[in-house]
Amino acid sequence: MNATVRARRGKGLAASPRQMILLAPSASATPGIFSEVRVCPSRFQDLMAEMQTLRGRIYLDEGAIAPDELIDGRHQMALDEGSWHLLVLDRDDRVCGCARYREYSNQTSFWDLAVSGSALAQSPAWGERLKAVIEEEMALAHRLNVPYVELGGWALTEEIRATAEALRMALASYGLARGLGGGVGLSTVTRRNCSSTILRRMGGRSLEHRGAELPAYYDPQFRCEMEVLRFYSWAPNPRYNLWIDGVAAELRAIPVLANRVSGPEWQAAIRTKYSTATLSEQ
Repeated sequence: MNATVRARRGKGLAASPRQMILLAPSASATPGIFSEVRVCPSRFQDLMAEMQTLRGRIYLDEGAIAPDELIDGRHQMALDEGSWHLLVLDRDDRVCGCARYREYSNQTSFWDLAVSGSALAQSPAWGERLKAVIEEEMALAHRLNVPYVELGGWALTEEIRATAEALRMALASYGLARGLGGGVGLSTVTRRNCSSTILRRMGGRSLEHRGAELPAYYDPQFRCEMEVLRFYSWAPNPRYNLWIDGVAAELRAIPVLANRVSGPEWQAAIRTKYSTATLSEQ
């Protein structure tokens, strides 16, 4: 890591001694607001593997997955390809935290979303209501001319889980959304380790269908209680607005690594359409 990056340690982003780095869907999917975009396949793939290994170890330790769900120790998901990944690196430049940010085009259907495979989506009592309310949210994104987003893939090492790093990651997710032009989205989040509590504190809210709040549910795949929370990039808890703006500014200067120059056509279309737009300007 170069001297410029190291000099930033301890500055901004809640004055954390840890460095953040972004893995981009592709270089062409990356807006011009980022100042340090690099196409570096070897480093990108190393960090992706390290992130998936960290995620696999933590999820396995927590009983969220079974050993046979790992491939060479890595928790690999189809969603990882084509998503943004926000990584936290420790002082030794090892991945110690991660979160996934997936944008979808306006042509996406409910069944293309990861949440469509959740236990809540399969529930006879709540599945159709979940689908209906998410389709309403997707229609809102279309009217506002912003992408629909799913947040997921959260994992933090034990050493930083009880620190401010978890809040910092949530702040950075909002900051990334603003930097990418805004978004309407959701996160399927566990109640384990107070994850849902942190996102609610930031501004996440339960989905509602005709006045009825969709409940938390037990997910047999991850073996824990889960919630589906919605968020709007322009409407976090007001007490965090200044922090999010600061994080968004800092994110523009962190390293952004891409595995390739070109990406799927829909990603390029999203970048062209939303790269300079912000919800505050609409």
